[in-house]
Amino acid sequence: MSGNSGDLRIAVVGTGGIGGYFGGCLAAAGHDVRFLARGEDLAALRSEGLSITGDSTSWAVPEVLVSDSPQAIGEVDFVLLCVKTMQLSAAAAALGPLIGEDTAVVTVQNGVEAPGRVAAVIGRGRVLPGVVRVVATKAGPGRIRHVGGPGAVAFTEWDSSASKRVLRLREALTNARLATPEPKDIWTALWSKFLLMAPVGSIGAATGGATIGELRSREGTRRMLIAGMREVQETGIALGIGLPADAVDTAIRLADQQHPEARTSLQQDILAGRPSELDAWTGAVVRLAHRAGREAPVHEMLYELLVVRSNNVRPQ
Repeated sequence: MSGNSGDLRIAVVGTGGIGGYFGGCLAAAGHDVRFLARGEDLAALRSEGLSITGDSTSWAVPEVLVSDSPQAIGEVDFVLLCVKTMQLSAAAAALGPLIGEDTAVVTVQNGVEAPGRVAAVIGRGRVLPGVVRVVATKAGPGRIRHVGGPGAVAFTEWDSSASKRVLRLREALTNARLATPEPKDIWTALWSKFLLMAPVGSIGAATGGATIGELRSREGTRRMLIAGMREVQETGIALGIGLPADAVDTAIRLADQQHPEARTSLQQDILAGRPSELDAWTGAVVRLAHRAGREAPVHEMLYELLVVRSNNVRPQ
């Protein structure tokens, strides 16, 4: 295995917006990055490389290391596990050939349950829970659209400590001009993002094409957003998460700062009839609230509405 950040071997599992963007940044900075991809993504990456288009700049990694076989990639120092939650079980089960004695797997999925799901397969000691903040979407096979500032990824050991391996990967990401916030408590960071994303995503999907600008500006939907955020906050606190008293105020302030035309991936997937992360967002709020002995009426209603809606939307 590698000895410093300059000679790390990193596998990126999932070549959508998150994996393509962060993997592309690391590869462009000269790191040994190996993508695991299939189908059209595999073909495009092999023939054309990876391209990332932003608001004012566009750049490419014309030659990338990519395979559809974990065995061909082999053992790595780090795995960036960037698949969506619907694909998480299959992806975690396929990690074996990538994992050596000291390999760490960074989970960056939306929601708060992914680290535990992956740990159940490969062991808690191999999992670095992570939170990403970036606006990056897949524009086509091998093509990523990025808007806004540089992406950020925060991650720690399970106990929120910054071990030597955490510091090595942070150094590599910083070298790739990516932000690496250092959370005091990774679980509070995960839940703080969840508190914002789950209500915005589910209310946005239930209202059809409403943008975040519309949701936050209408008095009624703004009240629903705040009520949904409070359900997540109260559930997290009941489960022992150190969410601050002003977590909802912070989340609604962040919502007010987003581009007014923005829509969440959950909303876009449901409206397009694609498989969505509904279970990991809205469903998780309901599950976790019940585990804490609480009710979550806003999310319970939204979950039922969206399950029915999802079942009745024809795939595009």
